[in-house]
Amino acid sequence: MWVVKLTDKQLEVLRAMLRAEDHLGPALRGALEAMELARWDELPDAQLPWRSVSDEARRQGVSEAEVVWDLCGRHPEPAAPRRSRTAPAKRAA
Repeated sequence: MWVVKLTDKQLEVLRAMLRAEDHLGPALRGALEAMELARWDELPDAQLPWRSVSDEARRQGVSEAEVVWDLCGRHPEPAAPRRSRTAPAKRAA
């Protein structure tokens, strides 16, 4: 996924170019709809409890990104099963 920040004029020109097309496929129709709905200056600043995120990542033995994913509600169970702190036993050859 790409994220770009456009000036109001750039956004206006891009919308006009898309609307001028005779046929818009699903991807371009979706892009035009997204441009109509989203504006960077209308989005709130994200505030995350980074200390809690870091603590939870350490506790679960996963990355902070996985904990943030969980916080977003996109993954119903914990990010990953808790890993053992001990090294796995070596097998005899």
